Amino acid sequence: MKKIPFTKIVATLGPASQNEAMIELLMQAGVNVFRLNMSHGKIEDHIKTINSIRVLEKKLQKTIGILCDLQGPKLRIGCFEEGMVSLKAGQKFILDSNPKLGDETRVELPHPEIFSSFEKSGTVVLNDGALSLQIKEVHKDFIETTVLNDALLSNHKGFNLPNKVLPLKSLTAKDLKDLDVLLHQDIDFIGLSFVQSPQDVQEALDLTKGKVRIIAKIEKPSAVQELDKILELADGIMIARGDLGVECPLEEVPLLQRKIIKLCREKGKPVIVATQMLESMIDHPLPTRAEVSDIATAVFAGTDAVMLSGETAIGKYPVNAVRMMQKTILKTESDSSYEELIALHFKPTKSISEAICGSLRDILKHLKNPKAIVSFSVSGGTVLRTSRERPLFPILSLVENEQVARFLCLVWGTIPEICVPPQKMEEMDSRAMEFAEKHHFLETDGELVITAGFPFEGKGKTNLIHITKMP
Repeated sequence: MKKIPFTKIVATLGPASQNEAMIELLMQAGVNVFRLNMSHGKIEDHIKTINSIRVLEKKLQKTIGILCDLQGPKLRIGCFEEGMVSLKAGQKFILDSNPKLGDETRVELPHPEIFSSFEKSGTVVLNDGALSLQIKEVHKDFIETTVLNDALLSNHKGFNLPNKVLPLKSLTAKDLKDLDVLLHQDIDFIGLSFVQSPQDVQEALDLTKGKVRIIAKIEKPSAVQELDKILELADGIMIARGDLGVECPLEEVPLLQRKIIKLCREKGKPVIVATQMLESMIDHPLPTRAEVSDIATAVFAGTDAVMLSGETAIGKYPVNAVRMMQKTILKTESDSSYEELIALHFKPTKSISEAICGSLRDILKHLKNPKAIVSFSVSGGTVLRTSRERPLFPILSLVENEQVARFLCLVWGTIPEICVPPQKMEEMDSRAMEFAEKHHFLETDGELVITAGFPFEGKGKTNLIHITKMP
């Protein structure tokens, strides 16, 4: 039987990979969802890339999701006279509202709205954690700090104020402008940056009106604290470990990653682990051992997807990076301990759909030669419930809606297909076998476990489980 990776791959497109030939190679290498980073590039170029993906999706007959990741309110310092300064531990340094070019004593912080959030003795972090400053005095339009470590600081470096809820909205003027264009394109997901509260997600939902799915990026401690409420609203989660590792102590990030993955599974929402998974492959054809272990750790924790950023956007070896990620996923999932490590026990909800999906793992264990689960679904809800059980068999997800199929590209174990709903039982069996054969799961004496709603129409009515034996 064909072996497929259950864990999905998200790959970022950029200068190294956004031409049609490279996108095709990446799709063939195993990408399930392409990410477009709206922090870089022109919107016109992103639209061309979206169109290229859709052309190739039809050519290769492979359902692909597209995630457009909004920039959000990225905080940055201003510029220096010399472009860069060298700061020494113990020296004084000022952040102010003065637009004048900076030097070794001060630099502009062009975000006056956050000065009210500064507190004496607090810490400011710059350049992704490379430089830390301790706040000594707070004034109306500037703060005095002490440098805590030697570091170089250059123009427009990022700025973080850990453990603070800042008076900033998740959607900036740029994001709103981008959204206005993107909502008219053939995309599936919006990545919502700098989420601090459920209200940020609700604002995005109000604007998008169900046209796309919302992936909330968790990169602030305040978002972790309100994850339950955020998950009620968002369609999925991205663990953005870059900023999360700046906002939180680094040693806490692995624990937060496991906690977030577990909670997403309990809620039946897909989760992506992102940032620096194969970072060294931006410049090198092979990753470090630690990076491969990082992917395996996320897979063993039961994540739905792992993500490549610079590796495929600007790296020298984008296809190699995807292949390495897929090889690592497959090897990890074939380990004898995988089933035990990803097992979770969910509290019964007293619903027929939950009863059916929750029983699948046990049913599969009692069959002689099971090959796959076939799920006929309208909204994709049954597929999500089946996936969260991590049944260790492919979930062939037959849906009638293209949007639902592309959403399922992000969900663990699924192989989404667009299919006209069956009208009778015999037709259900023949459709299931047809798609199982297409994906190379059809073997003599093999069994398919089918879930569906009967009668074969409506939403949220899964009430049937059926086992068919292949001839």
